[in-house]
Amino acid sequence: MILNQLEEEGIENRSVKRVWLHQANSKMNLLLAKKILAREPSPAELPLVLKKYGNTGAAGVVLAFSESQNLDQESWGVFCAFGAGYSAGSVLLQKC
Repeated sequence: MILNQLEEEGIENRSVKRVWLHQANSKMNLLLAKKILAREPSPAELPLVLKKYGNTGAAGVVLAFSESQNLDQESWGVFCAFGAGYSAGSVLLQKC
């Protein structure tokens, strides 16, 4: 879903500097971030708040964002959360 969204918007993976993902499983987050960024993410690029807050579900995306908003000018970030079943959503953010 995220890769399709980036492609549709004409945004290259290397332009994405931060991914704030659903905070349910750190291994899953790492796998997704690797696919989105097309490389191993640094801790700054993949903020995780699981140790601090636990599994907060989709709210973890906002918690992670609140603790790591340090994007450079013109950089892109991705929010992504999902729910039980087939609900999922992602948002592209750019710092202007």
